[in-house]
Amino acid sequence: MVRTVNDIAAALGVHPSGDGALRIEALAEPATAGPRDLALASNPAYAEALSRGRARAALLWAGADWQGLGLAAAICVGRPRYAMAELTRLHDAAWEAAGAPSQHPTALIAPDADVAATAIGPYTVIGPGVVIEAGARIGSHVSIGAGTRIGAEAFIRDGVRIAHGVRIGARVVIQPGAIIGGDGFSFVTPEPSSAEVVGETLGRESDAAQQPWARIHSLGGVEIGDDVEIGAGSSIDRGTIRATRIGTGTKIDNLVQVGHNAEIGQHCLLCGQVGIAGSATLGDFVVLGGKTGVVDNISIGDRVVTGAGTLCMSNVPAGRVMLGSPATQMTASIESYKALRRLPRDLAALKKAVSKLSGSD
Repeated sequence: MVRTVNDIAAALGVHPSGDGALRIEALAEPATAGPRDLALASNPAYAEALSRGRARAALLWAGADWQGLGLAAAICVGRPRYAMAELTRLHDAAWEAAGAPSQHPTALIAPDADVAATAIGPYTVIGPGVVIEAGARIGSHVSIGAGTRIGAEAFIRDGVRIAHGVRIGARVVIQPGAIIGGDGFSFVTPEPSSAEVVGETLGRESDAAQQPWARIHSLGGVEIGDDVEIGAGSSIDRGTIRATRIGTGTKIDNLVQVGHNAEIGQHCLLCGQVGIAGSATLGDFVVLGGKTGVVDNISIGDRVVTGAGTLCMSNVPAGRVMLGSPATQMTASIESYKALRRLPRDLAALKKAVSKLSGSD
């Protein structure tokens, strides 16, 4: 869709500089932007790249000398990266209004499913008793199990699998290939297993008898709040008795595993390959860096932030910044790493000093 610089600035809630009537067809990086693109130059480091492109208009940092950069128009904002959220939404064809709700003729929809105001793509299967509220969009090759409810304006993309008895809020986005509501990984042996014995003895060799594993069935569902996003290939297991819960506003990256009975608070951010074991609890506004692991039955407090690769093996109080495996406060973890790096040098110096003392005797 073609928009003027004035239109784009109005959507961002700011006033443009220069020729607001310039027509913009697309967004582009500074060095490759053409005369009908809006170049995205969010900080002064991109000024040189602008000179290599042919952009006439750009999104710039507050106070930028847009005329000195050779531009005919500019949109200057205090936080360009935040402006990117609205800019990219305006130009994302996948998010454009779907028009009148329609169901593709190849979709299989149970007779008692309530999907009248929903757009449903080809080869999608909707089970009995499913309710999908107005304005939702369901992609192709999606399956939705019996009794599941999906909120208004949700966007379920191609190839998503949603099991039975799941509750999904309004405006939820689920990326291709995600699986919501599969059974939890929950098995038990007739007598204490080797894993249980080792856990109790903290590593002593296990003498537990070899035994078969019996399934504990997953009777709970999954409950997902409003405005949640779930990345491609992620999996959220259903609870054993109570539901696994994802709080309103939480954003989950690709390839994230959320185990059975876990409870994730509101407005959390879970980066790629995070693994959350069963019955773990996260507070609100938690940020887990990529490959963070959270073991079962522990609690992570509000506003906790972890660095990439952190392994949380015990409760973490609210507001902590954690790093390492096992997790420690980031300041302590960095100091420990520095000390480890210095160890060979310090040990060599110590050996030299001891050698001199020995020679003086």
